[in-house]
Amino acid sequence: MQRAVLWAGLCAAALVAQQGAAQAADLSLARLDCGTPQAPTAVNQRMSDTYAYGDLKLQLVYSCYLIKHGDDYLLWDAGHAMTTPNVAPKVSLVDQLAKIDLKPEQIKYVGISHYHGDHVGQVGSFPKATLLIGKGDWDVLTSAKPPEGVNSAPFANWIKGDGKVEPVPLDKDVFGDGSVIMLYTPGHTPGHHSLLVKLAQMGPVVVSGDLAHFRENYDSNGVPAFNTDRAQSLASLDRVKKIVANSKATVILQHDARDVDKLPAFPASAK
Repeated sequence: MQRAVLWAGLCAAALVAQQGAAQAADLSLARLDCGTPQAPTAVNQRMSDTYAYGDLKLQLVYSCYLIKHGDDYLLWDAGHAMTTPNVAPKVSLVDQLAKIDLKPEQIKYVGISHYHGDHVGQVGSFPKATLLIGKGDWDVLTSAKPPEGVNSAPFANWIKGDGKVEPVPLDKDVFGDGSVIMLYTPGHTPGHHSLLVKLAQMGPVVVSGDLAHFRENYDSNGVPAFNTDRAQSLASLDRVKKIVANSKATVILQHDARDVDKLPAFPASAK
């Protein structure tokens, strides 16, 4: 009897493992255009509180990401609003997704790395999606008087209670099988998160949010002057670099054209 129970347990475990593998295999990651780059700008003073970059000028880009997990979709970040002067996307997220006949109501989750305007501008286009956002950021957005520069308007649907929101305090296994994990990386904002996607062919990919803005920023542990907590910023960089080293992950810095090009542009995707 004990052998039969043990055998049944082993078979069940094998089945779960197979199901997990099948889910991981049916996983893809696509890069979406979420803003129009401006001319190269000096990054020394704004992007490093130790003035580490001298005369370096970079053209920052704005990117969002679509993760397909079986029949479910996660949209990671929502870019600039279509009304943002100079840097508004040329094509909205809704219209980009229409290229693969994907409607807003088919997006199960909208994951927001942090509350800055260039990452949340079109979130209101997906009112039926469950909003995944760091608890620290959600607390700021829903405070009686959000700090200057924090715009809660794009989140009105969820703040009013018309949509489902899950404030994420630490890490979150989005689909429950370990294939897509929101990583708690505070410092840029109180509830900032990055995203770990474990692709079957490409391997693990870390999508940074604004953990770092460009390669030099990441390599030198640069802390922008406007980050909310310097010590947390450095601790988060250290954590992610160790995750990357341990898993041999590819890092995608969402504002660096040299990095986002590691992933194919939508509607193509990495698997």
